[in-house]
Amino acid sequence: MRDCAHSEARYYQGNTLAGILFIISAPSGSGKSTLVNHLRSLVTDIDFSVSYTTRAPRRTEQPGREYYYTSPAKFEEMIQRDEFLEWALVFDNYYGTARRSLTEAQAAGKDLLLDIDVQGAGQVREKIPDAVSIFVLPPNPEELAARLRNRSIEEGSLDEQEISRRLAKARGEIEAYRQYRYILVNDKLDYAVESLTAIVIAERAMRQGAQPDPETARMMQLADKCRQANATERLEPVLASFGLIDMHATRA
Repeated sequence: MRDCAHSEARYYQGNTLAGILFIISAPSGSGKSTLVNHLRSLVTDIDFSVSYTTRAPRRTEQPGREYYYTSPAKFEEMIQRDEFLEWALVFDNYYGTARRSLTEAQAAGKDLLLDIDVQGAGQVREKIPDAVSIFVLPPNPEELAARLRNRSIEEGSLDEQEISRRLAKARGEIEAYRQYRYILVNDKLDYAVESLTAIVIAERAMRQGAQPDPETARMMQLADKCRQANATERLEPVLASFGLIDMHATRA
């Protein structure tokens, strides 16, 4: 497998894109942003929707790159004007996706990737049922806690109460995995990046209907393994680690 940090965009499928809307969700700290950044370096003609939020920027974030930062009052004005495709209140802060992100991507003939939480994903699926939904899982709560702790330290503080709150919320979010078409367990970065890339390539190929070349066919096989119905072997240990299933009972 290639080194993701040094990969260049490899997958270009001409001017026959279907204008697909991809939704990616994950508990905070699951590595979703890292996966998305790698995907964007590997796949052409996919726009990334920068969401609006009322939370303060983290030290490493820049306005217009990770989020558009705004005030609660201005966000609520946008809600009243029906400017959001979806919006949600998460950890006492608003997050939302502007409708124009979708119309602009469609006008440019590009696919669109939304990085949104479980609440927002549900709203989008109601409005756009053929959206392709992907749920990213951490391998276990210990790894998730370590990632959250490291991120907190990088931002200049260590708030154990906030980490505990996010872990508790993660368990509830993971229970929503059944609402998603594809499941990714982010335990090995290279494999998770390739799997996410495969999902995008496979969905494009299926909608185009052309005979796939050998590399596309390989990617379609990899994507198929990530379909929720086919991901049980990877999924069950994660659910068990979060106390959501009893592995002994499922295998009895």
